[in-house]
Amino acid sequence: MVQAEKQRSPLRIYLDIIDAINEEGQARPTHILYKANLSYDRLVKYLDDLAAKGLVEVRQEKDTKYYVLTPKGVKFLIELKRAEAFIKGFGFSL
Repeated sequence: MVQAEKQRSPLRIYLDIIDAINEEGQARPTHILYKANLSYDRLVKYLDDLAAKGLVEVRQEKDTKYYVLTPKGVKFLIELKRAEAFIKGFGFSL
């Protein structure tokens, strides 16, 4: 019997999105969508939430929308990675 794949926690999804943005310094929604493995609707919901919390900001250049991490978002990424390493040390995952 094949075990069903475990669903990602919202925290894991936030981390995947922030990682995708951090990887490039700025990222278009389609890049984030592929890297974070999300549907467009779910991506928009999470990006709106991250923007409302002040972790990402939207930049518009001509017809292209980009997302960048704010200083608060960079700090969140660093602390979340630190917490993830701590949690993994006990055999758990986000």
